[in-house]
Amino acid sequence: MTISANKVATIHFTIRDDKGIVQDSTEGQPPYSFIGSSGQMFARVEEKLAEMAKGEKASLRLEAAEAYGEYDKDSQMVTLREHFPEGAELKEGMTFLTMVEGQETPVIIKKIEGDDVTIDFNHPLAGRALDMEVELIDLRDATEEELAHGHVHGGDCCG
Repeated sequence: MTISANKVATIHFTIRDDKGIVQDSTEGQPPYSFIGSSGQMFARVEEKLAEMAKGEKASLRLEAAEAYGEYDKDSQMVTLREHFPEGAELKEGMTFLTMVEGQETPVIIKKIEGDDVTIDFNHPLAGRALDMEVELIDLRDATEEELAHGHVHGGDCCG
């Protein structure tokens, strides 16, 4: 069972790759809040959180398919340098945002050969198992406005 779609979970987390290197964390930052069953958090983490009490901590291993997915070698394409901002200094490993079906999507430059630029649509952590530490800070009902907007409100969101 995962956290239901009408709940907001607030967590602190740290994600480490298979070499133990921290890839993302809320340490020293405000906690992360998300609406359950919205795709804003890995499903396996939501399953674990649904079993936890406020203040409880847990560690779990996420296989690639449970995290950012398996690496898809077909999610690369070659485009022309002219499709990048004029004057941009392109380097292999750089990340750019592009529009895909109306959504901003990050792409990574994999290779540059003359005017041909190979870009990769895979998440940088695709194909990798991750270790995650999570602490459940709060679990509450989502407001009608949050449910209508599809995200948690707070601070100066939406206003």
